[in-house]
Amino acid sequence: MDAVVSYPRRFASLVKIEHTVFALPFAYVGAFLALDDVPSGADLLWLTVAMVGARSLAMALNRLVDAEIDARNPRTAGRELPSGALHRPQVIVFCLLSLAVFLVAVWQLEPIVRWLWPIPVAMFVLYPYLKRFTWLSHFWLGAVDGLAPVGGWVAVTGELPLAAWLLGGAVATWVAGFDVLYALFDLEVDRREGLHSFPARFGVPATFWLSRALHLATVLLLVWAGAELSVDIWYWLGVGAVATLLAYEQLLVSPGDQRRLNMAFFTMNGVISLVFFGFVLLDVTT
Repeated sequence: MDAVVSYPRRFASLVKIEHTVFALPFAYVGAFLALDDVPSGADLLWLTVAMVGARSLAMALNRLVDAEIDARNPRTAGRELPSGALHRPQVIVFCLLSLAVFLVAVWQLEPIVRWLWPIPVAMFVLYPYLKRFTWLSHFWLGAVDGLAPVGGWVAVTGELPLAAWLLGGAVATWVAGFDVLYALFDLEVDRREGLHSFPARFGVPATFWLSRALHLATVLLLVWAGAELSVDIWYWLGVGAVATLLAYEQLLVSPGDQRRLNMAFFTMNGVISLVFFGFVLLDVTT
């Protein structure tokens, strides 16, 4: 009985299910703006299932590939695989089940998506290995998460216009901008292990400048996307809210004061995602 209760919790912790709040609202943003309306209940259901399956697969693969590195890092040694709470065969089965869930959902959406699904899966597989070779892994992660609005758009329309790619680019720069800051948690470990993060290669001040530049690009791409669409005042208020929240996120930390890095990464980015989706929802329903 204890296993019935504990294992779901362990797998939810493995994939940080609560962090789905970062990407899922942007998948909805893509779908809602594509139609300039609320998608059907069926499309919303299968889009949600596809996103949860895809993200679960991506996170579990990352944990599998990085298990040995995580075991040598005091910050991550307590994760499920290094601590022994879960074992490799169990996580492999979880990956296969997540892939199956993703594929079932994909087959309920626009037919073109059935041909595109290998692209994100290949990106999931490659991402954990990139940090062993290049600091560009942050941008790869951004591109992976940037597929959320692109996927949401194509899932309900079967089309990929410029606006969809601009939304994807905005998410990509947003994610890369906070991922380089997140890498500061493991700066010394990355250097010791020979891993190629941006902070380990270029230092802390350069990391902050890059993060600020990427978040500025996020706002500019959202503006460009809005110019390509027939949006109302709510969308533009949403862009203004994102710009304000990103500025506040940048003010929370500095090269000399990283005490609030957890708040900047986890709390603020969840707020940004939900707030922007809220404004988009108002835009398409009023």
